[in-house]
Amino acid sequence: MVRDALGVGIAVGLSGFAFGVTSAGSGLTVLQTCALSLLAFTGASQFALVGALAGGGNPFTAAAGAFFLGVRNAFYGLRLSQLLALPRAVRPFAAHWVIDETTAVSLAQPGRRSARLGFVVTGLSLYTLWNLTTLAGAVGAEAIGDTDAWGLDAAGPAAFLALLAPMLRTATERAIAAVAVLLGLGLLPVLPVGVPVLASALAVPTVLYVEGRRAKGEDHQARGEDHQAKGEDHQGRSGR
Repeated sequence: MVRDALGVGIAVGLSGFAFGVTSAGSGLTVLQTCALSLLAFTGASQFALVGALAGGGNPFTAAAGAFFLGVRNAFYGLRLSQLLALPRAVRPFAAHWVIDETTAVSLAQPGRRSARLGFVVTGLSLYTLWNLTTLAGAVGAEAIGDTDAWGLDAAGPAAFLALLAPMLRTATERAIAAVAVLLGLGLLPVLPVGVPVLASALAVPTVLYVEGRRAKGEDHQARGEDHQAKGEDHQGRSGR
């Protein structure tokens, strides 16, 4: 379990380098970039924030997009609070480490003790490495100057997709992701920078509505076929 937790922490923690490069390339200083990783530590939300700023988006719109991406951690916290049952004095500090990776590792454990250990090992290794690589990426980007000339402006989106792709396990999740991409790209030419990211959240109710309608249609069709079968069976009995 410790090996798996360290593996997750190291693998994802290295993505901090891409964030540091992207953040510095968007105009933030090394100090601002490191402060984001130290205080926010939300991965995808950080990429969304600096990505919107790099595109010339309004800071408030960029922050709103990052906020909505980070809200999912609050729901993780509701589940982990029951699973880990940490002392009250520890919970405010542990909340800072409630992210996708620590949640996944904790939920995969068979008992509370191993869940706590998995949470701590994943959180500590990931937080440490993420911040170290963020610093390295920001300093490196500042040293080389124009990140666009090196093609490093694509590092952020690539890392974001790498973090997102493994989470799309079901057909519904993949459909939501596809619709979100279509909405975001389709609205990009007509809406201010950062707003298409917020609008892409409409993919969730859209896909769920379509799937709900389809499920009702299939259920109605199944009932009709069942009713027809009963009618034919009754007719056959009457004929005899």
